[in-house]
Amino acid sequence: MPGASVKDVLRQFIALTKPGIIFGNSISVMGGFFLAAQGEFNPGLFIATLIGLALVIASGCAFNNLIDRDIDALMERTLDRPLVRGTITPATTFGFATVLGMAGFTLLLGINLLTVGLAAFGFAIYVGAYSLYLKRRSVHGTLVGSLSGAIPPVVGYCAVTGVFDTGALILLVTFCLWQMPHSYAIGIFRFRDYQRVGIPVLPVAEGIKTAKHHSLAYTVAFTVSALSLSVAGYTGIAYFVVALLMGLYWIKIGLAGYQTTDDIKWAKGNFGFSILTVCVLSLMMSLNGYLPTFLG
Repeated sequence: MPGASVKDVLRQFIALTKPGIIFGNSISVMGGFFLAAQGEFNPGLFIATLIGLALVIASGCAFNNLIDRDIDALMERTLDRPLVRGTITPATTFGFATVLGMAGFTLLLGINLLTVGLAAFGFAIYVGAYSLYLKRRSVHGTLVGSLSGAIPPVVGYCAVTGVFDTGALILLVTFCLWQMPHSYAIGIFRFRDYQRVGIPVLPVAEGIKTAKHHSLAYTVAFTVSALSLSVAGYTGIAYFVVALLMGLYWIKIGLAGYQTTDDIKWAKGNFGFSILTVCVLSLMMSLNGYLPTFLG
């Protein structure tokens, strides 16, 4: 990048890591971590988990930028990405992504092997199964890719417990289910982009109405799964009430999709509420161990 300032160079490298994705996943990491900690806080473990997984996610996002640079050049929302603009070369991106991944896995290795294995699984799903193959070939790419998006809270949880138990399984299922209506909403309001490059997301491959059916079903399943944390004794009544209210309102939004005359506006609202839901539930998981007994 001849003539570019240090600030501009740093901005380009940061853009490769998709900071929004890192931030969102960090919130869910905290939810899983504090859920398992139940009011006991180990700052060193917390920082290592948060930074370690953030680096692994950043690595995966940089590799995704490298893999998708051809279709990114054809999609409106990705035209400003560094590899599309040519401000960073593919070789540099590969090296940058590799260093980030090595640093992240090294930090996680100091916690326990389970967190390393989970992070490696999520990384392999996102970069390998999803980005390299299924995203461009199968309508089921979203479902398979949801496994990688569900890993962060599980890593946070298992960093504390050191075991993959029922609580970890519920988190994995819950966050997998959350990914689906969230992703279908993106597929609807970014319909033309995906259609232009031939990505077979459900709204494009089988129609927006079918995507709405699936989205509503997954929202119902997500709500049931989220509530099962309390049923299984991992969270108290405060979390249960909040999860129930958020789930019911999200279901209401899903049902409203059948009456809307503006699918794009509806999908953006659905997408926005999905983010609010996962943030609120992660917060309630984090607070669970600090609430009075009669609330938590």
